[in-house]
Amino acid sequence: MTATPLDVGDFTVRAGEIVALLGGNRAGKTRWLETILGFRPAQKPVVLFGQDVSHLPVERRVTMGVGYVPAGRRVFAGLTVRETLEASCWLPAPARRRLVDEMLALFPMLGARPQARAWLLSGGQQQMLALARALMNRPRLLLLDEPALGLAPGVVDGLLGHLRELAGNGMAVLLAEQRAGLALRVADRAVVLSRGRILRTAPAAELAGDPTLADLMAEG
Repeated sequence: MTATPLDVGDFTVRAGEIVALLGGNRAGKTRWLETILGFRPAQKPVVLFGQDVSHLPVERRVTMGVGYVPAGRRVFAGLTVRETLEASCWLPAPARRRLVDEMLALFPMLGARPQARAWLLSGGQQQMLALARALMNRPRLLLLDEPALGLAPGVVDGLLGHLRELAGNGMAVLLAEQRAGLALRVADRAVVLSRGRILRTAPAAELAGDPTLADLMAEG
């Protein structure tokens, strides 16, 4: 049996599943992601792909198969789209070139501008570049921190569609988001946070119809 991609005791993220971390600005969503990645010390075991990684550095967790899209995109402003993707992959050159071509095909708005400097891209294009960058090493678990922030509705729809497609192909996705309605459109399950504490976990469809969700979110 394949090991669960992420198990932190309080919740899990299974292969092919999108789990949303919901909460306000100070609910602790980023703190959870940083703990899973290893930027913060863990109070409880963090288990990735069946292995306790609580004392492993960030680099080791990434090479095990974790991808990360930080809040604010944080693209390399002076690099082109193609250069950004190439710099994000540690595979040999032939495999790296194939993956770059795959990403440019997967994200047509990037494929149309492979030589554009990142700082010249629109916000939506930069977000797609940040996502493509995280996918360059074929992660099995993808962590995203407020990826739709500041994007136009049409771009958000495209982003959510990409996430659903990735999960459909077996990737585990953990999506931190303060806009519950948006996250619940794409998630299978959700975890509601307040000041780093878990208030509730439930199927996304159940939470979407819960009139108390707004009150829970306000606690964050």
